[in-house]
Amino acid sequence: MESKPEIAQKKPYIVDLEEGKTYYWCQCGKSDSQPFCDGSHKTTEFTPKKYKADTTGKAYLCGCKQTSASPFCDGTHKKL
Repeated sequence: MESKPEIAQKKPYIVDLEEGKTYYWCQCGKSDSQPFCDGSHKTTEFTPKKYKADTTGKAYLCGCKQTSASPFCDGTHKKL
């Protein structure tokens, strides 16, 4: 049976990303450094999503961990 990630929050995290920088988006929902990974997934079957920013600026990263456009919010939280 496949585990479901914890819902960190039912809205996106608004973050500033830097072009060319690599980020690790938390997929398990357990990180204390949301929306980014802090290693909490090590007790789960999840791994962080590696993402390299293609532009500098604000981004809306998924907080519910149910998006189909990871690491970005696709509005899925509105249905939870």
